[in-house]
Amino acid sequence: MFAIVGPTAAGKTALALRVAESLDAEIVSCDSMQIYRGFDIGTAKPTAEERARVRHHLVDVAEAGELYSAARYVEEAERAIADIRARGKRVVLVGGTGLYLRALRFGLVDAPARDEALRRELYDEEARRPGILHLKLRAMDPLSAERLPPGDLQRIVRALEVHRLSGRPLGELHAEHGHAPRHEVRVMVLDPPPDALLQRIAVRVEIMLAGGLIDETRRLADRHGRQARPLHSVGYHEVLQYLDGGLGFPQLQPAIVAATRRYARRQRVWFKKEPEARIFADAERLEAAIS
Repeated sequence: MFAIVGPTAAGKTALALRVAESLDAEIVSCDSMQIYRGFDIGTAKPTAEERARVRHHLVDVAEAGELYSAARYVEEAERAIADIRARGKRVVLVGGTGLYLRALRFGLVDAPARDEALRRELYDEEARRPGILHLKLRAMDPLSAERLPPGDLQRIVRALEVHRLSGRPLGELHAEHGHAPRHEVRVMVLDPPPDALLQRIAVRVEIMLAGGLIDETRRLADRHGRQARPLHSVGYHEVLQYLDGGLGFPQLQPAIVAATRRYARRQRVWFKKEPEARIFADAERLEAAIS
């Protein structure tokens, strides 16, 4: 099967639709935000029309308050892939969450089980001193701190938990993890030049704001509470700051663009290290390589 991955706003969705139609394939999302119901505008989720063109899996499968781990993703992706193949279709993985792709390809790192008491302690510490957990992670596990943004508390807490329980950084465990593939996947990375990607990001953010991102964020915060993890992802986090008075409206769009650019930079670094990945600067060459 093919995986079309890369940084946010690279143009993966439109490309994947064309590829899936040409291959008589169905799409399995590889995106840690598009799993959540109601988080549509801020995640650039495929539209109803796009999902009518090609069947999508692992989109809108969880509520914001649910725990959705890489292990759960692998379990649900495996079921989707088996179902697609049983119906004689091909599979195209599409998204920008490198951890999900790697977990599906190679399995998960052998790490300690969850410790609920320790997690409550860490969350309480963050509530008292916002930002402290990411600072601790930078000191204890720089590899994990590099790939995790400060707002991703669920994964920051997990990394600190693993370090506390095992005495070893999670980033180090990931680095040592073996690469015996569980699935044969041809990984195609769509990675436009930085200037072109920044322009695409700026246009996307403008479209999101014009399309109702502020209202969507307000509605989701009212429904799930401001502490819901997906509301602290890129875009939603900055809109919450605006709604709470921490950002003025003139600063909102530049803040989202800057945060998205930082996130895209981390994605690019991750996918450049993905085993046996082929990297393409434009969609046309990637599409030609598949066809």
